[in-house]
Amino acid sequence: MRVMLVDDDHHRVVRLRQALIDAGNVVVAQLMTSDDLLTAVADHQPDVVLIDVDAPSRDTLESLGQIARDRPRPIVLFAKHGDAETARRAVRAGVSAYVVDGMPESRIKSVIEVAIARFDEHQALRRELEETKTRLADRRDVDRAKGMLMQRRKITEAQAYEQLRKMAMDRNLRIGDAARSLLAATELL
Repeated sequence: MRVMLVDDDHHRVVRLRQALIDAGNVVVAQLMTSDDLLTAVADHQPDVVLIDVDAPSRDTLESLGQIARDRPRPIVLFAKHGDAETARRAVRAGVSAYVVDGMPESRIKSVIEVAIARFDEHQALRRELEETKTRLADRRDVDRAKGMLMQRRKITEAQAYEQLRKMAMDRNLRIGDAARSLLAATELL
């Protein structure tokens, strides 16, 4: 697994890097928390980002939020000190695993595996939510387009739906996209 390692403590990072390598991982980048993490993720394309800090700063959490939004991947955050509010902010920022009291080298492999599984589950839920939002928007726009067709052409709902479906097929569009095109054209007129 390709790991990007972020740690400000030189002594700790040497130990952590060796533990990662011993567990069969490849450390593709080693950074400080003050470095541009988003650019580093784009440049090195790690499978997982591992951060080891005493306590995550607001700037670090903002950087992790950008990664989760723009280049999603599992993020494991080991903190020496933590509180409930910091843990909540870390999870909102996209951290897949938040471990307090430092990082035990003996458990690093299992912690990373759990973080990846949690990340995959979260991504699946995110995709499902987006698909549901799209279906709801399609349904809303199809209903609006049918209503507009029924009113202007004095046809039944079934006839309006059939015309909309035919228009979508003729133009090789999804029916929701065809409805939006029809509504946009109608608004222009």
